[in-house]
Parts: sequence; C-alpha cells; structure tokens
Amino acid sequence: MATITVRGLDEVTRARLRVRAAENGRSTEAEVRAILDAAVASDSGRDALGSRLEAILGGLEPLEVPERSDRPRSADLA
Repeated sequence: MATITVRGLDEVTRARLRVRAAENGRSTEAEVRAILDAAVASDSGRDALGSRLEAILGGLEPLEVPERSDRPRSADLA
C-alpha cells in the first residue's frame, strides 16, 4: 500500500477532518482514505458536474454573440 504525505495542510482543514472522522467513527487517516476513494471512485465525476449544470441550466437558450464591426486596435502604452 502506498503512503502519501500532505504538507502545508491548513489547521482549520485538519480540524474539520478530525471532526468529520469522529462523526463517521473513523480515524483521521481512514477518513482521508474514504474521501480520496470517493473522489476517484468513478470516471463519471466530471460527467456528474456536467449533468448537474445541465439540470440547472438545461432550459436556457444558447447565447447569441453579435458580430463585431470594429477592428481591434493596438494598445496606447504612452
């Protein structure tokens, strides 16, 4: 089994992990493993976000962006 060291973890995050672990009846280390396992459990994690956004925004029409009639100009840096 591999070992991972997490440096620079914020004290607030560490404390929240300890509380969450206690609520779930696990050690902090076991809680972190459970969080990591859940995060990478399926490849559909990215799809899940897309599905949620589609559910929220699904009824919206595509945004129509008008054509620009002016030409870009260089910045005046003087």
